[in-house]
Amino acid sequence: MDEQTVEQVIDTWNIHNRIHKYLLDAIAPETLADVSLTKGRNVGEQFAHIHNVRLMWLKAAAPDLLEGTEKPEKIEQEQTNDKPLLLHALDLSGLAIAELLRRGIESGRIKNFKPHPLAFLGYLISHESYHRAEIGIILTQAGHPLDKKVSYGLWEWGVR
Repeated sequence: MDEQTVEQVIDTWNIHNRIHKYLLDAIAPETLADVSLTKGRNVGEQFAHIHNVRLMWLKAAAPDLLEGTEKPEKIEQEQTNDKPLLLHALDLSGLAIAELLRRGIESGRIKNFKPHPLAFLGYLISHESYHRAEIGIILTQAGHPLDKKVSYGLWEWGVR
């Protein structure tokens, strides 16, 4: 894969990560505790789950990316209402996943994932987008729907 295409793949991941942060930035801190009518994870727990699953993949595929001074760390249950922590965690795990993708594209594989690195990107975006949609549903059911500007803004990949 040529370098321009690799950069476009990494940029796609980075845009996707910025969309999470755009959503998190747009909601009030107190809505992190909102839960759906069917129970399950609250809003903050959804964001933590996205981050923590990234860490699971990093541990399985490239544990060295979990080392260093600015390493991404697991978000525990009692931390899921901390909006600045969630934003920072998404930054760190997003950067680590970008590096994992870069390495995977160079080597042709992501350790412990099949079939190939671009499918891994698709898997991550699909999984995380599912949870981002759940966040929207939870907020609506709890009486805190996203305003239209934010709802439409989630789809403005060209400016995120």
